[in-house]
Amino acid sequence: CSLCGSVSYACPQNGNRRGVGARLRKLFLCSAAKKPSASIQNSVEDELELSAVRHRPEGLEQLEAQTRFSRKELQILYRGFKNECPSGVVNEDTFKDIYSQFFPQGDASTYAHFLFNAFDTDHDGSVSFEDFVTGLSILLRGTVQEKLNWAFNLYDINKDGYITKEEMLDIMKAIYNMMGKCTYPILKEETPRQHVEIFFQKMDKNKDGVVTIDEFIDCCQNDENIMRSMQLFENVI
Repeated sequence: CSLCGSVSYACPQNGNRRGVGARLRKLFLCSAAKKPSASIQNSVEDELELSAVRHRPEGLEQLEAQTRFSRKELQILYRGFKNECPSGVVNEDTFKDIYSQFFPQGDASTYAHFLFNAFDTDHDGSVSFEDFVTGLSILLRGTVQEKLNWAFNLYDINKDGYITKEEMLDIMKAIYNMMGKCTYPILKEETPRQHVEIFFQKMDKNKDGVVTIDEFIDCCQNDENIMRSMQLFENVI
């Protein structure tokens, strides 16, 4: 899998590797999709005001202004989110459990940890509905700049504003571990490190041992494979 796959969380060459936006959408909508649309339309606003959940999301109008989702889409997303997470928030363990269902052939726990931290923008150990739809809005309908900023944040594990070779390797190893035996040809143990060496050298233009967000974005914008993968899941919903 190339860096374009890890940035966009998809490998176009392999139908089994779907984008994280599509996965997360399916993750929280699997039960909602089975319910009558009238039920969704009529009850969500009541739930926002009346349900005794630990965390209540902001008003739909505010979320509609903050994201690229319509009111109807937010209603559907909220119903799916609440069905999976009645408390109104997702903690890391729950996120790992749900996400691992999509990768039974591998170990998704480490990658899910990194992904959870990227969605948990206020770093309080939980992902609220606002966190979820904000991230999903970027991944599905954000500009190229917004998507690359989000991807940089994922790779910047310690959130110091730089990506080190070790951080990139940690993410890459997590992706390979998650994919397990479904890759073809079967990957060798040293493959992640070899790929990181190639990508890091390409990104670290001034050879100072770290990749800044400007270097990251510039490199990605000049890579046709990465740019193509960034457009895969626009307007999915």
